[in-house]
Amino acid sequence: MNHREMGISQPAFLLAQLGAHAASQFAERLKVLELAPPDAGILRLLRIAAGLSQQELAAKLRIHPSRMVAIVDNLEKRGLVERRANPDDRRLYSLYLAKNGEEALESIGKVAREHQDALLSALSREERDQLGSLLLRIADHQGLTRGVHPGYQRLGSPRRSEAGGNRSDGHPPGQIRDR
Repeated sequence: MNHREMGISQPAFLLAQLGAHAASQFAERLKVLELAPPDAGILRLLRIAAGLSQQELAAKLRIHPSRMVAIVDNLEKRGLVERRANPDDRRLYSLYLAKNGEEALESIGKVAREHQDALLSALSREERDQLGSLLLRIADHQGLTRGVHPGYQRLGSPRRSEAGGNRSDGHPPGQIRDR
């Protein structure tokens, strides 16, 4: 098999190669905004579904709840997210975008458009549309949740101390802490 045939006969490899490249390049572009891809994804989801609890957000993104607390703590400290008392359950906080979070999303959108244009510059508008349709069909067939990057699952592993029963927050294993 020659070099040219290798790419054509191995689309799964090409998808993985391009996916890794695209994710790496997007992360680099976000550094200018002092954000990481998980931050951008959480802000985007909160724009769509304001008022989620940390537990609901963790479940949607398949992130371990204790990891979600740390991410939200950081976003709140930076003024991008607000925790508000949940009107239906006093034990929970509802998450909302802060004004700075809305502004950050505008910047993220600009970065994402520039990233997409650079990544797909070899394709015509029609080819981009066709590629998007094909990829969406594959993603749906694979059971992926639209708009949720599967990379969040890698953030979801509990730390060794949590898995072993010695949680750093003093709560017993399995108990969800919603700050």
